[in-house]
Amino acid sequence: MPLVAEHANDMFEGLNDAACYRHIPQDPPTSLEALATRYRKLESRRSPDGSEAWLNWGLFDVDDKAHGYTQATIDLNSKEAWIAYFIFSASQRQGYAQEALRELLPALREAYGIVKFRAEIDTRNVASIRLVESLGFSCVRHVKSADEFKGSVSDEYHYEL
Repeated sequence: MPLVAEHANDMFEGLNDAACYRHIPQDPPTSLEALATRYRKLESRRSPDGSEAWLNWGLFDVDDKAHGYTQATIDLNSKEAWIAYFIFSASQRQGYAQEALRELLPALREAYGIVKFRAEIDTRNVASIRLVESLGFSCVRHVKSADEFKGSVSDEYHYEL
């Protein structure tokens, strides 16, 4: 379901697990209010200049328990989408990201005419690499020293589908 400010309460605890951030430059939200403010901004589902769709979905089970989120940033001119996902520690390796992306990719193709999907992944994030490869993504580039965060330099693989 699309993330909205009201989901901040459901998402906050899972997003506050520092272990989930070891392969990404972001940090846990500083407060529940900061998270709600971020989600409120994302509710527009568009970049300020209107050239990109910013799409974010919470991953909730049938009991409304939050397990993480998926997101897609779509360049509305090129019809290319950058995908990302974040699964809470307690929910990892249970298929939530794979199930969500198996639904999301065809839906985005249909709704937005997506011609290419992209994902940028820290080379140390083996689970994420396996996930995109299982979905048919191909590694098209290895970027050394792509980023520096949390006291170390990160290499990245760039994947496309």
